[in-house]
Amino acid sequence: MILVIISICLLLSYVLLMALYIKGWRQYRKPQTIPAKTGTPSLSVIIPARNEAENIGRCVRSILDNHYPSHLLEIIVIDDFSEDDTAAIAREMLQGGQGRVLSLKEYLSKDERLNSYKKKALEIAIGEAKGDWIITTDADCEVPLTWLQALTNAMQDPQVKFVAAPVSFTPALPRRDLMYYFQSLDFMTMQGITAASAAANLGNMCNGANLAFEEKAFDAVGGYKDIDHIASGDDMLLMYKIRRQFPGSIAYLRSEQAIVHTPAQPDWKSFLNQRIRWSSKADKYDDKKLTAILAFVYFFNLSFVPLFVAGFFNFFYWKWMFGILFAKIVIELVFLAPVAAFYGKMRELWYFPLLQPLHITYIIMAGFLGKFGSYQWKGRTVK
Repeated sequence: MILVIISICLLLSYVLLMALYIKGWRQYRKPQTIPAKTGTPSLSVIIPARNEAENIGRCVRSILDNHYPSHLLEIIVIDDFSEDDTAAIAREMLQGGQGRVLSLKEYLSKDERLNSYKKKALEIAIGEAKGDWIITTDADCEVPLTWLQALTNAMQDPQVKFVAAPVSFTPALPRRDLMYYFQSLDFMTMQGITAASAAANLGNMCNGANLAFEEKAFDAVGGYKDIDHIASGDDMLLMYKIRRQFPGSIAYLRSEQAIVHTPAQPDWKSFLNQRIRWSSKADKYDDKKLTAILAFVYFFNLSFVPLFVAGFFNFFYWKWMFGILFAKIVIELVFLAPVAAFYGKMRELWYFPLLQPLHITYIIMAGFLGKFGSYQWKGRTVK
């Protein structure tokens, strides 16, 4: 009975949380466009890249195709000790004079060991940037033609110092397989919660593949100082520093015109390493409300384990477990349906119920390994 009572309390709390997310998504309003006092802002788009020869050309081209005023836009690719032609391809793409390529090896020794090369690369590039606003994306991303204009619209509010924007997964392989659908649905859920949390005041989240911040705000908070030892978190941990010093300055841009596309991981090993990397910073968030929510969601998913084990001794617990799972699927689909419509992925929802056991297992594993394990990323082992 204790196990049943605990699972009931967790389920009811989870339903309440999802109801708040549903309300947040429905009530969300795009940031109000306020005429800028200083005119169109100058932008520096920074792309950290390591061994991205296959992707960097498409990424840079998609940004150049935005047709933002050339005298107000620069693109900086910062090469992180790539062992392929990433830097050469980027230089060729930017030879028209609208950007440049920096090399991390000119600032660091190859033998120098850091826990976050990406933060160091971004810090160096930001130090060289000339724009009023810094925009970051990843070297494997492609942006829409309306991307820069959509972000610029969100920057017009003089109170805003940091803008988070949506990201969507595309297939890593030519075909859409189970690996893709699992990642796409999981990531789409996180993106939906990011927008809903911002609207419902349940915590701010963001993704480094699509965000912007005022360069003066970055300097005012000391950049990545005091968080540069943490392997991940160049996006969210910086956002919290800015929010702490500039309350009310974080905006979320929920606009189809600003969706950045990035490929899903090609295999399960890469996927798990990616999610361990993301979860590794969960206990470093300067947002107790968000940390509490993440911990609760983790333990809610973990509660399926004792119910599953108890089912071997009494079949009632398996029936109870499937009842809770059914309720979980229903409330999540109610939330996900409008999110999927926003991202143009309604058909993918057919796979959602079938992938639930795998999703619960991965959350338990990634959460545990993110705290106590290590992971491989870009050819490096990170603890």
